Amino acid sequence: MSGVLSLFDLTGKVALITGSSSGLGWVMARGLGRAGARVVLNGRDTAKLDAAVKRMAGDGIPAIGVVFDVCDKQQIQKGVQDVFQRHRCIDILINNAGIHLRGDLAEISEDAWQQVLDTNLKGVLLTSQAVVPAMIERGGGKIINICSLQSERSRPTTGTYAAAKGGVKMLTKAMAVDWAKHNIQVNGIGPGYFLTSMTRPLAEDPQFDAWYRSRTPANRWGYPEELVGAVVFLASKASNFINGHILYVDGGFLAAM
Repeated sequence: MSGVLSLFDLTGKVALITGSSSGLGWVMARGLGRAGARVVLNGRDTAKLDAAVKRMAGDGIPAIGVVFDVCDKQQIQKGVQDVFQRHRCIDILINNAGIHLRGDLAEISEDAWQQVLDTNLKGVLLTSQAVVPAMIERGGGKIINICSLQSERSRPTTGTYAAAKGGVKMLTKAMAVDWAKHNIQVNGIGPGYFLTSMTRPLAEDPQFDAWYRSRTPANRWGYPEELVGAVVFLASKASNFINGHILYVDGGFLAAM
């Protein structure tokens, strides 16, 4: 590959994507694999992760899976060491794992609050801390944190998620400030509303669908594959002088609010 396209070539790069046994995480992982990366999938459920690895192979992309919970520091460190033993490095880290527990903030339980903050925010820090020392030693790397429209806006019953994703946005900027001197670029992607099995009920709700479309200049939902360009760009050398940026892939939703 030569010319401009070579900037986006990930051949030989090792990419670990947390929370990638299904959904947008799996789609982003497949996109990285198609750009040449050696894909490492992650999840908490061994059977589900094994099935995801097989689906990836069915698409012609070799992949391995590592089981760990991003809330558990010891599990993360063991999982990362497993990757190092098999691939000797991690060039690209996508912090994608997350959960969403809805509830009015006046009534949300402390346990629900903590689960969301631990998975969506603390997990980003713990996983990055496990990977960054080796990136520094090798002279650089790429970290992409998956933010959200709710890194910028909130809606009723989404306060815990908005608090966590707002934290991820600022953590992304702080990581960039601390690690840019090591040639590590840390950026974020903020997906809008994409059609997945999890969002299908919202898309099929006429009231919500009308609300969403009326506020989105593109007047449609996103397709998961439309995240691939953003993740490949931020994982590649095409983005070597971009740091601390959040790229919103939202059909213009935030621009119109």
